[in-house]
Amino acid sequence: MKKSTIWLLTGVMIFAFIGLLYLQINYIRIILQNKEDQFEEAVKRSLFQVSRDLELDETKQLFTSRILQKYGKQKDLSSSQFNISNQPSFSVQAVPPSFGKNDFQTASKAIQEAFSDGFVYQQNLLEEVIRSAMKGSERPIEERIDMKKLESYISRELENNNLNIPFIYAITDKNKELVYASPDYRTSHLEVFSQILFPKDPSDKLYTLQVAFPTQNKYDLNSTGFIVPSIIFTIVLLFVFIYTLFIVFKQRRLSEIKTDFVNNMTHELKTPVASISLAAQTLNDADVSSSPYLRDHAKKVITDESTRLSFLVEKVLQMSLFDDRAVRFKMSKLDANDVLTDVARTFALRVENAGGMLALDLDATESTIVVDKMHFTNVMFNLMENAVKYRRHDVPLMLIVRTWNFADKIQIIIEDNGIGIKKESLKKIFDRFYRVPTGNRHDVKGFGLGLAYVKRIVTDFDGVIKVESELSEGTKFIITLPVVEN
Repeated sequence: MKKSTIWLLTGVMIFAFIGLLYLQINYIRIILQNKEDQFEEAVKRSLFQVSRDLELDETKQLFTSRILQKYGKQKDLSSSQFNISNQPSFSVQAVPPSFGKNDFQTASKAIQEAFSDGFVYQQNLLEEVIRSAMKGSERPIEERIDMKKLESYISRELENNNLNIPFIYAITDKNKELVYASPDYRTSHLEVFSQILFPKDPSDKLYTLQVAFPTQNKYDLNSTGFIVPSIIFTIVLLFVFIYTLFIVFKQRRLSEIKTDFVNNMTHELKTPVASISLAAQTLNDADVSSSPYLRDHAKKVITDESTRLSFLVEKVLQMSLFDDRAVRFKMSKLDANDVLTDVARTFALRVENAGGMLALDLDATESTIVVDKMHFTNVMFNLMENAVKYRRHDVPLMLIVRTWNFADKIQIIIEDNGIGIKKESLKKIFDRFYRVPTGNRHDVKGFGLGLAYVKRIVTDFDGVIKVESELSEGTKFIITLPVVEN
């Protein structure tokens, strides 16, 4: 698949995921807004009805009070218990057998007067109640409202509007000072709903009922709980998709590197094989056999190209590590000083051809280690090859290999005076595919695998590798490995 196609599909999928998330979040926002509006409307209806109930209670209280004043009835007499028997009564005498026109008119007039007296009484009583109600604002609010009933009124009206959630409440005066409050009344960070009590009172004597709901947010979120899991699953799918894209690009890059590696390796293998073959044919020539110079030259070609082939084989081994499978080692006890001596002897010619010098300073007295000889040798070759690759051309290369003991370990130090490494690159040089920028120099080839291979092998040998470097001053690799008794 082309890279442009992958990027196009990636863009479409990301756009689709973002659009889906936006729609879900917007849907939740709309649901929450509607829920808040419905909640606010229900609370307002409830509080308005509570205010009406309090006004009716006050009216009943005044009506009962006036009746008690008139007739001295029991204290719990209410307006519903008041009947016409308490009013002025009238009676009509028995109509005589000889009921004439004058008698009928007299009786009709008496009935009218009785009803008129009752109506006047009721009117006077209601007028007194109205006058008392108009003067109600002069009474303390505690006398006008039964605080014990207030909470039950609020609870009842909220339930009538399908709001069965905890609430706190208070009554404030015109100056917002608390006149009465429920024991747990705290309104910080809460939305407060207000309703004026007895709204017909003078403006300077108005009281306000305030109600708040500590669990309002939870109540609102409960209505959207069904969509939260879908958002979580969408986000999980988005992360899985991003990780899949990361794997796809990584595998594609690895595939490209392997393809380039195989192509380059094919060309690179042809050259040393052809050179060795030509040198072998030359040695079989009788004329060459009689010439020491040509014979030595052919031997040198075979030696150099064999060394070159060993480096190519090393690169193949490095490439195999990308399968992330456990490497099978043939572990054995080796003397690190002896291995380093052999490697230096083999590598010295290449250093000399580069115009440099290789020095050994093997001070470790306990140098027996348990490693795989081939991989350990490849690690040493790799580090020395880097010293040659990244040398400075204005000064002769100086490559120093040291060993010394540290506690029950051995430290192997490979130090050069090359171009060095920038500080920002030091933390990345052991990463796969990472190559240190070399500026305008294009003579350094590679795939960014060498040091990743070195780190992997040293770690598998229970060792530690670190690097110290200064730009234009050189680089020092320090390998620490456990030693064993010989």
